Amino acid sequence: MEKEIVPKINKKEIKAQNKTLRNIFICLGIFLFVIIIVALSINSAQHFKYNGVEFKVIQEGELIFYNAVFPLYSITGKHISDYNFPLRKDPRKLDKIPLKGEIVLKQNIVINTTKEFKCDGDEVMAIANLVKVFNLLGAKAIKDPQAGCDYQGKYTFIQIREGEETGIEEFGPKGSCYNFYVNDCEILEVTEKFIVDLLVKAEKNRA
Repeated sequence: MEKEIVPKINKKEIKAQNKTLRNIFICLGIFLFVIIIVALSINSAQHFKYNGVEFKVIQEGELIFYNAVFPLYSITGKHISDYNFPLRKDPRKLDKIPLKGEIVLKQNIVINTTKEFKCDGDEVMAIANLVKVFNLLGAKAIKDPQAGCDYQGKYTFIQIREGEETGIEEFGPKGSCYNFYVNDCEILEVTEKFIVDLLVKAEKNRA
């Protein structure tokens, strides 16, 4: 009966193979770790919170929008859905816009301008966004050239005008009258500053 030939075990080859497998697993682990870090970084860049309000960064072609995620509730307090309110300016960079006073919104709002702004369409978007967010919060906005600051506090009056520095100034009775000063066509900056602070305040009131 012929004896079965058993190949000799080369310990050096086995050791080399084990080392190669170990290196492969280490490389795979590093690769997966890098993928996870990159994915988390991308997600973090696309989602952020500003003073309690969640924002999503969305790019459409060359345009970048900062969508404020605004939760909608029923009258019973049940969460219905999330409303995405698009802004063109990064809310984190709007801190440079000064706001002198406190934001208090009444149910009726008058928005007037002292001149016809021509800012490559930004003026149209700025007014439309103001009206949209006021409607979202349950307020009604109108334009009335004959109206002025209501010192009886029946409505909120917003006057958009030219200024040496872009900013917001409250005057008259508390929460009744605001001047939006626009310098160098920064009409989106000043209106979106007001919108962001308004959303932040609404979020704090719900908390």
